[in-house]
Amino acid sequence: MSIPSLATAPPHAPRQRRKEARPQELIDAALELFAEKGFAATRSEEVAARAGVAKGTLYLYYPSKEELLKAVISQRLSSEIAAVAEYSAQYEGSSASLLTEVFTQWWSRVFDSPTSAVFKLVITEVRNFPEIADFYRHEVVEPATQLVGSILGRGVARGEFRPIDVPSAVLSLVFPMVMLCLHKHSLGACAPAVEMVEPHAFIRQHVQLVLHGLRSDAADATRSRA
Repeated sequence: MSIPSLATAPPHAPRQRRKEARPQELIDAALELFAEKGFAATRSEEVAARAGVAKGTLYLYYPSKEELLKAVISQRLSSEIAAVAEYSAQYEGSSASLLTEVFTQWWSRVFDSPTSAVFKLVITEVRNFPEIADFYRHEVVEPATQLVGSILGRGVARGEFRPIDVPSAVLSLVFPMVMLCLHKHSLGACAPAVEMVEPHAFIRQHVQLVLHGLRSDAADATRSRA
């Protein structure tokens, strides 16, 4: 079973397509330019030109560049996290299987898409834009932390995982994934032929490494070796 995505809009009739597709085209163009040049250095007219619309049309949908960046964050990450949270709430399998699906499917999808650039964009720009920092924390960091924490808590409550410090475990799981995306859009972009690791293999190995430490029998195994 695949984790659903909320970011892909349904198809429309040809006559409706252009007008209804404009917000998506503007978001896609903005993400490309923000990733290439940085948020502060990108001008609104550049976004409009890349999307193939007039600058005035851009402002009809997004009154400011800050609102455009918020739209990028909401569509590319917030909606995706909401979809995964809904999927997780209905999941009937083991917590280990759920954690594996969430990380291997969702993070692979994020890494392979332009969405992976959002992390570098936010980390490099938010210090100069406190409003964006607050928005990102509320829309991405908090719900993502709650989502992963709920999966870990589910496993502990069922006896599948050993008792752990859930907030610390969330960071241990998520930070390497963010760093993988940062590498793609920093060193990886400068020297794409020189990869530290195959990204999809890294994601799978990282999840399995963490799961080995989370298993409820891991503590017993550790004590027996002491």
